Amino acid sequence: MPQSLNKVILNMVFSTKDRRPLIDTEIRPRLHAYMAEILRGIEPPQSQAYRVGGPADHVHVAAALPRTVTIAKLFETVKRESSIWIKKQGARYQEFYWQNGYGVFSVGPSQLDQLIGYIDNQEEHHKTVSFQDEFRKLLVKYNIEYDEKYVWD
Repeated sequence: MPQSLNKVILNMVFSTKDRRPLIDTEIRPRLHAYMAEILRGIEPPQSQAYRVGGPADHVHVAAALPRTVTIAKLFETVKRESSIWIKKQGARYQEFYWQNGYGVFSVGPSQLDQLIGYIDNQEEHHKTVSFQDEFRKLLVKYNIEYDEKYVWD
């Protein structure tokens, strides 16, 4: 086959350092939009950002993985560039950092609309479910073995 083709859709999940609620309602829409722009600008072929959203302490990103970029590089770029950007938005964001780790889960194209709805509903969802409980459910759903002491520290 002379051409390489792919369609890998990711549910990317990561939180602020120590899950501090630093993504306030004032900065949240701009941060999410900026993160989508970062994804769209990653070296050709660009990633497609279907949705970025989340509450004050973490984000979910529905994005297509570019054929030539690793998952680790995608996270590194999004986290580094968004952290630099938010710190330029005012003194109250100077202590902003993302956690070191992340969760990433693949979804099929037929599940994309459901994932987008899930991301859009994060504010309401987290009125009754903590980030930790949500993340544990994702790990169980995707059959990922984990040790609690390494997931949260």
